[in-house]
Amino acid sequence: MDTGVTAIRGVMKASPQARRYQRTIAFLIVVIPFAGVLAAAAHLWGWHVSALNLILLAVMYTLTIVGITAGFHRHFTHRAFEAAIPVRWALGILGSMAGQGPLLFWVATHRRHHAFSDREGDPHSPHTDGHTPIHGIWRGIWHAHLGWMFSDEITSWPHYAADHMRDKLTFRLNQTYFFWLFLGLALPAAIGGLVTMRWSGALSGFLWGGLVRMFLANHVCWCVGSVCHAFGTRPFQNRDHSANNYVVALLAFGEGLQNNHHAFPGSANHRVAWWEPDLSSWIIHGLKKLGLVWSVRVPTHEEVEEARRATTINTPAEASA
Repeated sequence: MDTGVTAIRGVMKASPQARRYQRTIAFLIVVIPFAGVLAAAAHLWGWHVSALNLILLAVMYTLTIVGITAGFHRHFTHRAFEAAIPVRWALGILGSMAGQGPLLFWVATHRRHHAFSDREGDPHSPHTDGHTPIHGIWRGIWHAHLGWMFSDEITSWPHYAADHMRDKLTFRLNQTYFFWLFLGLALPAAIGGLVTMRWSGALSGFLWGGLVRMFLANHVCWCVGSVCHAFGTRPFQNRDHSANNYVVALLAFGEGLQNNHHAFPGSANHRVAWWEPDLSSWIIHGLKKLGLVWSVRVPTHEEVEEARRATTINTPAEASA
């Protein structure tokens, strides 16, 4: 079958059926949690929000953000550390609960992003639509935040995630993605129902720990690809527009330190200074102390200083644009 391979390596044109499926899933992931936020706003207006609702929101938000940041991103995509099998399963399940797509899709898309960062081929840059430059920063932000998910392209898993296709654990996580996604919605509903012993408690648990949590966590993570490639500081010369945005870093447990990350993509730390907000790295190092993860990769002090010196000596105009 003709796959319609484009000029960009590792990228294929989706068939009409695949394109409809891809766009339908993206539409549901965007719209259903938003509908949940609207319902939650009405819930909040009527003062029907309990401490349990807020606890479920906070706990599920924390768990799924860690699943994406420490799991999907730093462990599975960049192999920044090795982990015991139960930890790998936990990180993969929590990342799947977030609702950002199956593991192999996530890994392949992100590796392609790094291969073409802010250049032709980058699937979600605010500066290009993958093929041509985007004129207008807000149009670019929209594309990088949401629009790219409705593209008619497919990032090749065999090209960008062949290692995980050979890994039984990660391939199994990928196959069972929708089970974990629905579990991430059912779990807070079940807890809400059991604690209150009411169907209304189950519904509010589903609303706050499920849909509202998914909306907030996903938009925060999507800000890493949109906001953090447009606004922030750029202490390192990375030949792209990646920036450190500390608001996003706080909300996304360190992922907003995007300029640091693009300078040292294989590092388990996104912080290069002790004071930079990077909760995910603290969790990783905590697991290391417990013996649950090892081979944690971080840049040395000398490597960081050398990168700073290189930036000071020669900073191209486009890196500070």
